[in-house]
Order: sequence, then C-alpha cells, then structure tokens
Amino acid sequence: MTGKPRGALALMYGGAALTVFATLFVFIGRDGLAEHLSTGYPALGPGKIDEGVTLYTVILCVVGALGLLGWLGAAGAARAGKGWARWAAAGLFAVALCFAVAALTVRDTNGEVGLAPLLGWLQVLPLIPGLVAVVLLWRRAG
Repeated sequence: MTGKPRGALALMYGGAALTVFATLFVFIGRDGLAEHLSTGYPALGPGKIDEGVTLYTVILCVVGALGLLGWLGAAGAARAGKGWARWAAAGLFAVALCFAVAALTVRDTNGEVGLAPLLGWLQVLPLIPGLVAVVLLWRRAG
C-alpha cells in the first residue's frame, strides 16, 4: 500500500462515529427494548424484563466497544501503510456483518426476533462506510 488512503481513513472514522452512535443509542432505546421484550413475553414481570434489557445493553456495549477498537486499529494500520491493514479491515467487516445479520434475524424462544428491530438496524449503519473503506483499501493495493 503506498501513500495514505485518505478516503478509506475518513470512512473508517465515520464508521467509528456511527458505531459510537449505535452503542449510545442503546441507552436511549432501553424503553423500546423493554416494550419489545414485554410484548414477546407477557407473563414476565418487570424485574425479569429489566434483566433482559440489562443483558442486551451489556452485550451491545461490549460489541460496540470492540467495534470501536477494530475501527481505530484498522485505521491506524492503514494510516501507517501496513500491507495487512486491508486484510484486517476485511476480516473485521466480515465479523461485523455476521453480528448485524444475527442482530436482525436471531429468534428468541418466543419465536420473535430477540433484539428490538430499531436496535438491530442500528447495527447495520457502520457496515456501509465499512464496506466502502474495505473496497478502497483493496483497490489501492491492486
């Protein structure tokens, strides 16, 4: 890789910002998540619903933190001109894609999608700049 991949770097930092947004939105969307869970499990009391909301919040925050580290690591490698940066970015994109698909499609024991749809779709947002950044990094390498 020669030179600094400015476009890819800008997209990576944009993707990092979207990851932070999606992660922080978990706290704003807690009521929607609680409603989603209580609709799917009407027999559960508020304590159990709150446990489910807390579990989803922790999972999404851990994934968001790991995603942010991935963005920053890949951007740092790309900025330094490391040849393996494109492989790292592609691998991280694949992992993020799998997580986003799971967030949108994995069904809970009640047959409904486990994660509230809005929170699931927010996991897709960072994939858009991620895909373009990966393409740009590979085009520069070729």
